[in-house]
Amino acid sequence: MTEYKVAKVFYNPDVKYIANTLSLRPPQLDSLNIFAEFCDLISFSKTPNLVEDLERVHSKYNTVTSFERDFPSICFNLATGIGKTRLMGACIAYLYYAKNVKNFFVMAPNLTIYDKLKRDLSNPSSPKYMFKGLDKFVDPPRVLTGDNYLDLCSPSLTHSDVVVNVFNISKLNTDSKDSKRGQARIKRLSEILGESYFDYLKNLPDLCIFMDESHHYHADKSFNVINDLHPLLGVELTATPQIQKKSKAVPFKNIIYEYTLAHALNDGKYVKVPTVFTRRDFKPEQYTEEQLDREKLLDGVRLHEKTKSDLDIYSRTYGKKLIKPFMLVVAKDTDHSKQILDYITSNDFFGGCYRHKVIEINSNQSGVEKDYNIQQLLKLEDDDNKIEIVIHVNMLKEGWDVSNLFTIVPLRASASATLTEQTIGRGLRLPYGERTGIEAVDRLSIVSHDKYQKIIDLANDPNSLVRKVRFVDDVEDEDNSGKERETVEMPSTFSQAISSDDNKQKYEELLSSTFSPIQTEASEIDSASLGEAKSAIIDFVTDSVSNATIGLSNKVESFNDLKNQPVQSELVGTVVEATINRFEQLQIEEEVIKELVETIVVDTIQLLTDKVIPIPRVVVQPHTEVECGFYDFDLDTSAMKWHPSKDTLLGQELREDGNQVIFESELRAETATETPENEIIKRLMQFDNINYFQCKDLLYKLVNSAKEHFLSYLNEDAARRVMQERQKTLAEMIHSQMNEHFYKEKVDFQAESIRPFTKIETCYGGKFKADEIFDLIKSSDDAVKTKVYSGFKKACHTLYKFDSSPEKVFAVVLETDPKVEKWLRPAPKQFNIYWGPGEEHRYEPDFVVETSEKIYMIEVKRHDQIEKHDEEVFKKAEAGIEYCRTVSEWNKTHNGKPWEYALLPDNEIKRTSSFDFLIANRAKC
Repeated sequence: MTEYKVAKVFYNPDVKYIANTLSLRPPQLDSLNIFAEFCDLISFSKTPNLVEDLERVHSKYNTVTSFERDFPSICFNLATGIGKTRLMGACIAYLYYAKNVKNFFVMAPNLTIYDKLKRDLSNPSSPKYMFKGLDKFVDPPRVLTGDNYLDLCSPSLTHSDVVVNVFNISKLNTDSKDSKRGQARIKRLSEILGESYFDYLKNLPDLCIFMDESHHYHADKSFNVINDLHPLLGVELTATPQIQKKSKAVPFKNIIYEYTLAHALNDGKYVKVPTVFTRRDFKPEQYTEEQLDREKLLDGVRLHEKTKSDLDIYSRTYGKKLIKPFMLVVAKDTDHSKQILDYITSNDFFGGCYRHKVIEINSNQSGVEKDYNIQQLLKLEDDDNKIEIVIHVNMLKEGWDVSNLFTIVPLRASASATLTEQTIGRGLRLPYGERTGIEAVDRLSIVSHDKYQKIIDLANDPNSLVRKVRFVDDVEDEDNSGKERETVEMPSTFSQAISSDDNKQKYEELLSSTFSPIQTEASEIDSASLGEAKSAIIDFVTDSVSNATIGLSNKVESFNDLKNQPVQSELVGTVVEATINRFEQLQIEEEVIKELVETIVVDTIQLLTDKVIPIPRVVVQPHTEVECGFYDFDLDTSAMKWHPSKDTLLGQELREDGNQVIFESELRAETATETPENEIIKRLMQFDNINYFQCKDLLYKLVNSAKEHFLSYLNEDAARRVMQERQKTLAEMIHSQMNEHFYKEKVDFQAESIRPFTKIETCYGGKFKADEIFDLIKSSDDAVKTKVYSGFKKACHTLYKFDSSPEKVFAVVLETDPKVEKWLRPAPKQFNIYWGPGEEHRYEPDFVVETSEKIYMIEVKRHDQIEKHDEEVFKKAEAGIEYCRTVSEWNKTHNGKPWEYALLPDNEIKRTSSFDFLIANRAKC
């Protein structure tokens, strides 16, 4: 039976289409729904009745107590990083789709935002193009500015019929602020237009205004000039909807919706987590201001370097783009800024390491120096930009949208100033568009040693923007300031063994005894080239066999099936053919290469079964979700017995005892632009529980059933007229019947498409470049977080890092206990286990251990977390238990070992512990 799922609530079909196409986030969708209703609540006129419009809007949205303009104007308060620009594009698109508005005026507060808006409005190839995917914006709108607005008179074949005028507020302010300079250019008479461009805009019948970062000019007297344009409506977008009057902050009176940074932090989705770092037991009163600055800068760089390492590891582990982070230093004034620059570029600061990696931005700069620094600033996200530290006096202005700011060091700032949205807002954007679940990648670090207690108090405030306070000392177990870091690849023992020198030598000897490529006088191969050819063939065959063997997981039922002759024969044939095609110019004979491939296949499968724990490939999401939809059904048309009405006009004389006038027309006016079927579909789409994209087949089936019913007793023209006249009633009747076949149920997510094994993923870890690789058994069990360990005999990787001393001690137990056959520390993406929705809830077990009887998934946790029944620890345990249950059921019928989950308290783990003892004393889950 066909099932049709439903989606979120949309105000109307246009909102639904725009929201789905632009992939709006929930706060943006909420805003667009509200905007669509606002457009229906107001008179939508160049001469509005503001009192009546406000009454209607206020009755629905009581936070709007005044439009604060001579036209209906509302404000959306969206936090930095949520997507105000995308919302602006959605609102512009809605006005075009739903109201046929074609003329827009967009205001920017400064040059940075002005340039950004021009790009985002006009360049379809840009990833930030506002209208990406919308069918009516395949051709971009024509964007007119203070420099090119006279181009309006020239026809364009490459733009849509939408015109967006983008102006910096200063373009309108000239005559308001400086009478000596005369009128602004926009208000001067244009011979081409026959009037000023301002008058041209004022006379447009459908002009709508959008005001970006409107808090900059919301109460500016010069902004009153915009009232003279008489727009249909105005939309303000800002993250700080208030104006400063002396020492008092006065909020806007026209805020219709807000999604603040506090909302975003509570939802845990759209912005980084601001975290204040301080030093443990730090006494700021013992330092001069200059000394305190230097200590904070040193710790800021320490955090910055750790973040660089964490981002590199994340990029390699998940195959993502490498993000290059930078640190922002906020100075008190320009003199202070210069002192900081001198210190950072001196040999006293990490031996001058950052001398050519820092720029200073302040208002005293001019000419070439200023232009160069601003250019570097705008390219901070580029891969080839070398800048890692930016010094600035005041926070950089809105419009500077970077996602790679991870560390902020505010110097000589108050606690309250440190934690304002203006201070931390520039660093909130997520580099990958969403949280990753990796704390270091999702975090914005703010260094503040001198205001510790005040920051603690502020962080405990439920309205605070900062929810976490951490100690710099906890970032590493020991002071390693100034040491250079590196990322270490930790390959699996299987991949290392298959490409070992011993194996390569063995395969070269085998190939040398049979391989002799055909040579001609025109193409002779010397001994060096022959050696290179052999090496290339061996590398290709080894990689091909390894990848193809892992790929057999989709075909075989168990790990041991790999040793079956038919399986190996198919694998040999595939690789032989691929090798001959790859080295076609060498004209290798099939029998020659077949012997090599057969040998490598046998070796590879033996190594795989010897050195790899068979981890079944399966996605487990152990939570329930409400699922809604419609079952397929046939429309009941028994109550639909209609005929078309006559084309008769009725009139009434407007006088006492006036007569009724009847006029029968022989010719009907054809005004419908859509077929009756599509009109009915549009009406159906307005019901909250109907998602067009998921149940369109059912919708068209039902509407066509109604049409076929009418055609059974009417001609085609009459049937069409009935459907046109009765479209509202038809839609309601169809929806009523659909609701009889509506379902809503809870569905447990179960594991699907289980396969017997998967590739052991490569691990990556960070270390200090000068440090050696430490031996697991011989090294001490202290200060383990910065170290990389080797010396394993049973592990599935060649190197490992550990997050705690108990984890490292447990690894020693695994290596020395004869009960254990194999073990591994899984790479972050080895398992697809989730303890909640989204990537941030991916569960990464600490260990997997194989014995002769079972395979264990093991988590090592602090005993106090277990004793207090920490919610996250036990939710992860539930997910792990569900995985073990699922794969155990699979293995029961596929010749595999059962899996068990074990949660181990750290205080039970000693070097002298046996594996059986620890399993017997595991925590109850």
